[in-house]
Amino acid sequence: MKIRNFAIIALIFLASCSTPKNDDIDIKVDNLLSQMTLTEKIGQLCCPIGFSLDDDAYHRLMDTLPCGGFWAVLRADPWSRKTVETGPDARESILIFNKMQHYAVENTRLGIPIYFAEECPHGLMAVGATVYPTGLGLAATWDEELLYKVGDAIGAEAAGRGAQFGYGPVLDIARDPRWSRVEEGFGEDPYLSGMCGSAVIKGMQNHLAATVKHFAAYGIPEGGHNGAAAQTGPNYLMSDYLSNFEIALKNGAQSIMTSYNAIDGIPCTSNSWLLKDVLREQWGFKGVVFSDLGSIWALHSTHRTAENQLDATAQAINAGVDIDLGASNYGAYLKTAVENGLVPIENVDDAVRRVLRFKYEIGLFDDPYIDIQNNDTVETMCTSSLQLALQTAQKSIVLLKNDGVLPISHDVKSIAVIGPNADNIYNQLGDYTAPQNPDHIVTVLEGIKNRAKPDTKIVYAKGCSIRDTNDADFESAIKAAKSADVTILVVGGSSARDFKTSYESTGAAIVNEHISDMDCGEGYDRASLELSGLQEDLIKEIAKIHKPLIIVYIEGRPLLKNTANEVANALLTAFYPGEQGGNAIADVIFGNYNPAGRLPISQPSHTGQIPIYYSQPKPHDYVECDSSPLFCFGHGLSYTKFEYSNLNINKLDDKIEVSADIKNIGDYDGDEVVQLYLRDEYATITPAEKLLKGFKRVFIKKSDTQRVTFSIPTENLEPGEFTIMVGASSDDIRLKEKIII
Repeated sequence: MKIRNFAIIALIFLASCSTPKNDDIDIKVDNLLSQMTLTEKIGQLCCPIGFSLDDDAYHRLMDTLPCGGFWAVLRADPWSRKTVETGPDARESILIFNKMQHYAVENTRLGIPIYFAEECPHGLMAVGATVYPTGLGLAATWDEELLYKVGDAIGAEAAGRGAQFGYGPVLDIARDPRWSRVEEGFGEDPYLSGMCGSAVIKGMQNHLAATVKHFAAYGIPEGGHNGAAAQTGPNYLMSDYLSNFEIALKNGAQSIMTSYNAIDGIPCTSNSWLLKDVLREQWGFKGVVFSDLGSIWALHSTHRTAENQLDATAQAINAGVDIDLGASNYGAYLKTAVENGLVPIENVDDAVRRVLRFKYEIGLFDDPYIDIQNNDTVETMCTSSLQLALQTAQKSIVLLKNDGVLPISHDVKSIAVIGPNADNIYNQLGDYTAPQNPDHIVTVLEGIKNRAKPDTKIVYAKGCSIRDTNDADFESAIKAAKSADVTILVVGGSSARDFKTSYESTGAAIVNEHISDMDCGEGYDRASLELSGLQEDLIKEIAKIHKPLIIVYIEGRPLLKNTANEVANALLTAFYPGEQGGNAIADVIFGNYNPAGRLPISQPSHTGQIPIYYSQPKPHDYVECDSSPLFCFGHGLSYTKFEYSNLNINKLDDKIEVSADIKNIGDYDGDEVVQLYLRDEYATITPAEKLLKGFKRVFIKKSDTQRVTFSIPTENLEPGEFTIMVGASSDDIRLKEKIII
């Protein structure tokens, strides 16, 4: 990229300081705004879908409504009907962007350059871009330094192809795993989400503007239904579902996207308290606010809080939505809304100022084109991104159970690799993934072959599908398991879209009679967390063989694992680990990599326990089962063991410093994820059972000791008694001490 990319780095400072450059930009923005017609102003607030536009359609649109930018020009998936063959590669992407930009600059009256926004939740959603683990997988690393590198790599690939906005990361706090989009966010805890999200954002914004989403409380829908209402009061809304967004925005995020849901009956896309009072007044946010695709339209069609689309349009912009993603409302109704007095022109001008300011700040007016000759990110499948994808997948894998069977010896003579997710490339990639060249994706079967010795016999059988009950191949799976010394059974779920699936206008998949593997991903909510199809039966049949059994879940939500936990010698989970997932899983199984992933979301033992999250006040047991999760938040095993000692708490004026010694007392070098929790013993409102307030992933060689130190700011703590806890998970507290603040 040319120098304009580096201007993004300065964005985190622009919101809080006044400089001559700021003053110059203000003058330029006001001067340009004074020349604009109402139609031209409205155009800057419109962001239509780009993948469906041909040249003629684009020219007609820009001639009548010169838009501010376009979304998903590069998107390739079954919804966009773009494949590996028909979707643009990196070089073609740049040519497309430059051609569109030339027309905007040279053929519109004011020559205002357009921006491009692309989906970037766990990699750029375009053909040939690197696919990292989904949000839950990224969070399972508990590694901010690594996630910064992932964000930097994603931002570089997206900006290298021409994007100025990258949609992501997703910060929705998910406490109902029936919800179809659990995989996209960083789990159940606002602190973990805020810190992981901030790390990704800082990396992305070396190159473009991150758009955090979805604002807000989108991950706690009634009944687990995507987009359903969130029922929460103002206290818990602020502490549990908004605090992570505040962390991310204060760490530099320059744009935000509203969510489809309503909170206490008020749709988020027309909630002026949320978008003005909280976002702009309390938090001082100066960036741009996008609607989600069709969320303005939904004010009338779904929420029914607007009598018609004209009213919906007025509600959204008056509440503080700057940009209409999809442009279905602002482009069609905003002019009439202004002319009829439903929208003050000042609200339009304020939104346009924010859009224009962004374009000036990143240097888009000075250098709107991508230099294809000197662009070193055109070929994105480079060694560094592949290595980063592998490292991230390795760090994301959570070892839930191990009776000593792992790691298996490289000298093992034969291995059976079976199951519906053992050799399916798209089932390990997650939603919001473009079609990929199969040569770039490593499945578990391929990973085992890559890591095993050449003379190791490896047999494969699918056994069954994820959901379809008509193509079970149990006999071949049983035969394979009987013939091998050890079996690796790979089950779970899938967010893999296909071309037989139907889609809503928002891009969400529609559940229909077509039985694909897809049981997760946007639009695919679940009533149960049981494994779909015949997978439970397959587990039971393989367990009857009574040979070493390693079960791997590749999943987008915490599926029930009761049977697997009972019969497996070792149990692992990988939250859609991305393109290098197969190699990473094989590295863990063979002991090439000592696992240290930790759960970012509790794993229930029964669907009826939902909601189940670590910080809720301790509930009573049920008649059918207890109230504890099968595996708690923060849980994860290693091939080595760690000892905690020498807790020290130092109270300072504005913070509490907590430190402890962590010693590796096992037989392997390895990472430990040290977790700090705080319990407020008594508070004005009912306090949480405990709250995560710090975490550090540290590498410690065997027999070595490392001192780990945390800092807890005290500005938001009420005076009183607190319990400081340090441990290996939310339920594995090793050290604790009470203090008075």
